[in-house]
Amino acid sequence: MFVRKFLLVLCCLPALALAHHDDKGDKGLRDATVLIVRHAEKASDGNGLSAQGEQRAAAYASYFDPWRTDGESLLPQRLIATRDSKESARPRLTLTPLSQRLGLPIEQPYADDQVDDLAKALRWDNHANVVLIAWHHGHIDKLIDALGGKAKTITGRKSWPEDVYNWVVELHFDHHGDLDASRSRMVVEHLLPGDGC
Repeated sequence: MFVRKFLLVLCCLPALALAHHDDKGDKGLRDATVLIVRHAEKASDGNGLSAQGEQRAAAYASYFDPWRTDGESLLPQRLIATRDSKESARPRLTLTPLSQRLGLPIEQPYADDQVDDLAKALRWDNHANVVLIAWHHGHIDKLIDALGGKAKTITGRKSWPEDVYNWVVELHFDHHGDLDASRSRMVVEHLLPGDGC
């Protein structure tokens, strides 16, 4: 009798562990959308934004509240930016007006070259359905790839161009947390004069 009860308890442990995991609410990237932007235009000197960059950051406050795609309205529930450095606070500054509007903190746990760490964290410790990330252009392709995409296919370029500030990469993940390539794309913003392809 004792052996049967012991075996029954052993059989139930995986189910209990899964139930506990579900209670925690970690969904990872299952049924999630990740939006990625480059920080807004940089000032000619210093680590901040230019006047045009400040205009773009201000415009993002309404542009992403909510993000509209294919008839859906998606409201960011997490804002993530590259960690500030001596050279740049631009990703954080880009999201600041939206952060204030939505009442969401800007998370900055990783430096711009730590895209693998960010992708891993999103896969294992994310509760949000919509995540907006502002990053440095030199590492966005690597971030897209780390999240399971193919940057060259999504952007249509070998790498993110030095002079492009008006792209939004939209990544959709399925119920298993895998990238849905058929729904993932790059969108050209038309927020400021001069925004084009």
